[in-house]
Amino acid sequence: MMKTVLITGAGSGFGHEVAIRLALKGFDVIAAVEIYAQVQTMKREAATRGVTLRVEKLDITNEGDRTKALAWNVEILVNNAGVLEGGSVLDVPGSNMRHEFEVNVIGPLLLTQGIAKQMVKRGKGRIVWVSSREGLNVNPFTGIYSASKHAVEAIAETMSLELQEFGIEVATINPGPFLTGFNDRGFETWKSWDDDPSDRLFDYSKLAFPRAQFDPEPVYATMTKVAAGEIDTYRNLEPKSMTEETKHLIEAPWNKKVRDGLGTRPASLQKSYEMKPETPVAR
Repeated sequence: MMKTVLITGAGSGFGHEVAIRLALKGFDVIAAVEIYAQVQTMKREAATRGVTLRVEKLDITNEGDRTKALAWNVEILVNNAGVLEGGSVLDVPGSNMRHEFEVNVIGPLLLTQGIAKQMVKRGKGRIVWVSSREGLNVNPFTGIYSASKHAVEAIAETMSLELQEFGIEVATINPGPFLTGFNDRGFETWKSWDDDPSDRLFDYSKLAFPRAQFDPEPVYATMTKVAAGEIDTYRNLEPKSMTEETKHLIEAPWNKKVRDGLGTRPASLQKSYEMKPETPVAR
């Protein structure tokens, strides 16, 4: 049984909870957090929950941190760390775009390259990529994030083919809109953009994340089971209630005409004007 799990981005959100749940299941968990200030916080939370886990500072964009991780004998890698940069693809500054891709794509892939080759030598391993529903669909104002997650989808699917003969399992997790604070934080990043606000196409003070958000419990449960090897499906979308909508939106561009709706505002974009931050899905 593979026991040593490295989960990145464990300082908050999905990664934080899943790291603790995997430890509760008896795995040897290495909970990687981005900054040193999160180390003691994570240790205290683990102690409160009655579990023992190892907490390491691992900024996936830092080459030294990635190299350090190669000494940890990782058998299961959960690439969970990520950021969301909200804003129109016509407004997001270049430095913010680059940061999005460094955190969501380049850093995790470089980390995975080294760890996956160790797995190949052992003849076993499991790699879980936390993608997004946005890796399968797109929405206004999350286009750069969506682009990074589409890249993750391409990397993960290719990796699953290239590692198949070496006995390495690869899976993806595709969370939809969940209320962890992640989505709403992403719609606040414009406040620190280094640009000319008068040149922006949209006024971001009037916009919010465009969808009501679900309780994150289904993602916690599914991520934990996928990492533990208790679920063996390659793609794992949560909530499952969004599966048909997601598939429909994947097919939609095949029938779209370039002049459809010209001169009008799409309903999906209008939702950002109407939604309030941290709106939960009505039960």
